[in-house]
Amino acid sequence: METTDRPGNSPRAAVDATNIHLDKPIYTLSVASEILETHPRTLMMYEHLGMVQPKRTVTNRRRYSQRDLMKLQAIQTLTRKHGVNLAGVRYVLALLKKLETNGIQPPDGLKEIDVSLLDV
Repeated sequence: METTDRPGNSPRAAVDATNIHLDKPIYTLSVASEILETHPRTLMMYEHLGMVQPKRTVTNRRRYSQRDLMKLQAIQTLTRKHGVNLAGVRYVLALLKKLETNGIQPPDGLKEIDVSLLDV
């Protein structure tokens, strides 16, 4: 039997395993804010505005996934480096996602923002 015939060794299974890892809620609010070098209240504000939706534990504690952190990093890049307000961030991320979906390269100043794995 070839190794590709076993369950879990197909390229599709590898992609699914990566997505599970990206969506696994493992970072607490304090750890996420430390990684992103921002105040925890800022992350709570982003949640209140619907820009990111961390999962909740049974005790109602926030847990951020790697995908959440990637989206928050994109938000930070747009706000800190490019001076975009939060309404503009939503618009820019949606446009970048549409460009990526249609195979069009983003403008030079926004190429460092990877929206391919983000839920926008």
